[in-house]
Amino acid sequence: MSKVACVTGGASGIGFAIAQELAGDGYKVVIADVKPEADVISKLTGDGHNYISADLSKPADREAILAEIRSRYGRLDALVNNAGVAPLQRRDILDTSEESFDRVMSINLKGPFFLTQLAARYMIELADKEIVSKPKIVNMSSNSAYTSSTSRPEYCLSKAGVSMMTKLYADRLAEYGINVYEIRPGIIRTPMTETVQGKYDKLINEDGLLPIRRWGEPKDIALAVKAILGGAFDYSTGEVFNIDGGFHLQRL
Repeated sequence: MSKVACVTGGASGIGFAIAQELAGDGYKVVIADVKPEADVISKLTGDGHNYISADLSKPADREAILAEIRSRYGRLDALVNNAGVAPLQRRDILDTSEESFDRVMSINLKGPFFLTQLAARYMIELADKEIVSKPKIVNMSSNSAYTSSTSRPEYCLSKAGVSMMTKLYADRLAEYGINVYEIRPGIIRTPMTETVQGKYDKLINEDGLLPIRRWGEPKDIALAVKAILGGAFDYSTGEVFNIDGGFHLQRL
């Protein structure tokens, strides 16, 4: 039977690129996204894919995702925690509101944390029954996990939390043969970055912000996920993959 991968936030941007790559690799892909069902499944290679409209900040919606996977496929080989949001409005850290903080943290950190908890329990059950072998979890963090951006502190904190979440689950799940990884995208051309395109065009093309002088594309991230799920790093867990054009390098 084909392997099954759940990709959150898969209706557009990085998530959809991941879904496309995995579908092309033979996975049955379950896209979970807060948007009402979009015409994305028809754009994936193969059949048997599924779209679930769900808000990860809501416990009932997280439960519904796992319930649908259980009933429809009876297996889960990979969870890609990609869904995430930026603040609705960039505001200085001295003016950050609790409302914005709670919204970003609940979607970017709390939702993935508890969805991973549900998925991990299911994966343990499946591995014990030898239905799946070496299931994997990939968490989408950001270079904002370690880079100060005082106009969106809630986003930086949420991604730093995803980094620690990766370590914690990697530690806890290793005994069950479940590896957990973190991907840190850099400046990727997505709907989320459209509003700051001019700023980053200048930083990349004129100011030399990145050693690899181009925007990242969603497929750059999707190819990394494909390699991880394909078993290229099976003797590694809790590993961080910087897919960022070299942004993380400290240069003089």
